[in-house]
Amino acid sequence: MAHHFGLTRTGGFITAEVKDGADAASAGAVRQHFNHIAVAFKQGDFDLPMFIHGREPPGVRVMKKLKSEIDYQLQATPLGGRIAITTANRKAIAAIHRFLEFQIRDHRTGDSLAVQP
Repeated sequence: MAHHFGLTRTGGFITAEVKDGADAASAGAVRQHFNHIAVAFKQGDFDLPMFIHGREPPGVRVMKKLKSEIDYQLQATPLGGRIAITTANRKAIAAIHRFLEFQIRDHRTGDSLAVQP
């Protein structure tokens, strides 16, 4: 499984994909898991990242406070899924970026910390 994160002008994204294209069951499980995560985040529930990292990731408090202004869209990919995180609120964008930068560093994905178009 490959996990990746990215920052965009309107928020960012989280991607998880299986490495074996023939493993449709695992790719489906990723989509199902990401659907659960997208719903939880939209409701302001960030318990899973707090459990995984042993602490509250940066940006979470603001993301909870501004939850009604942030959209979490599940997008299926051929090998798994992506959660596109978008908002028009500048404070929310900054919080999302802090959250995703922390994920990149903590998971050591090597993903760029630069904002992508």
